[in-house]
Amino acid sequence: MTSTPDPVVMPPTVTQPVILVVDDAVDTLRMLGDALVTEGYVVIAARDAEEALERFEVAVPDGVLLDAVMPGMDGFAFCERIKATPAWSHVPIVFMTGLSESDQILRGFACGGVDYVVKPLRIPEVMARLATHVRNARVTRLAQEAVDVAGMGTVVLDTQGRMAWRSPQATTWLALAFGADTTAGKRAGEWLGTALSNSETTRDLGRHGRLLARNMGQGNLGESMLLLTLTPDSAAAQRLRDIALTPRETEVLSWLAKGKTNRDIADILGMSHRTVNKHLEHVFEKLGVETRSAAAAIAGRLLPQD
Repeated sequence: MTSTPDPVVMPPTVTQPVILVVDDAVDTLRMLGDALVTEGYVVIAARDAEEALERFEVAVPDGVLLDAVMPGMDGFAFCERIKATPAWSHVPIVFMTGLSESDQILRGFACGGVDYVVKPLRIPEVMARLATHVRNARVTRLAQEAVDVAGMGTVVLDTQGRMAWRSPQATTWLALAFGADTTAGKRAGEWLGTALSNSETTRDLGRHGRLLARNMGQGNLGESMLLLTLTPDSAAAQRLRDIALTPRETEVLSWLAKGKTNRDIADILGMSHRTVNKHLEHVFEKLGVETRSAAAAIAGRLLPQD
């Protein structure tokens, strides 16, 4: 009996993209693994969809080469599962299918695949297509994360008004606004649909402030992008102004409230450990407290929670 290839072919470095290859044929896994390693990729292998999902739980790859037809869960169901998970939906999936299977090609695109290659595989073509999609996905991901860093979230709706993608910040805010039960997605979608029709809409989140959704227009494929912004409630904002924290002190207090240590905060904000200590001394003095827990409790009441 032929043994399954080692899931990780070589250890990753910071700059090496990770590719997940999913195929029930060991020879195909080995052939693609050798070619990908030669091109500088880190390779993760899976023999079926369930095993591939386990790989995603451990490390989210930069791209997936996916066999369309496999025992158990097929490639189409697996692709739908990935695209329905916000933390994984950005990963480009390239289907591997038979030359004459046009229905499989159409199903692959319908469930979220970005491209396909035909079997028998032509390795140079596979590498060229994969490199393009991995590069484009990385650029898009960086742009989307930059929006989050700027204090905004992004949601993309497809032509039928369904959420095709949402950034991590948007996911957090929508959960805060609509909860995480089985009807939360529907209610969030209806609220976002109002923003499409009226250019923008808001939702009161109580002490957390107000969530604004603004329609940024349609893209080339008919998808619509909405920008989310959370603004603190006026009473909390006034209390912050009365306390007169500097922007840097507010950042330090915010990370303190999230349970970060002084060293963590220094790494996140790009400052020295000693500078963080000095900022916290000023924060404690302005808040009139002596302990981290007391400062964190006040921050929970005054600062918007993301």
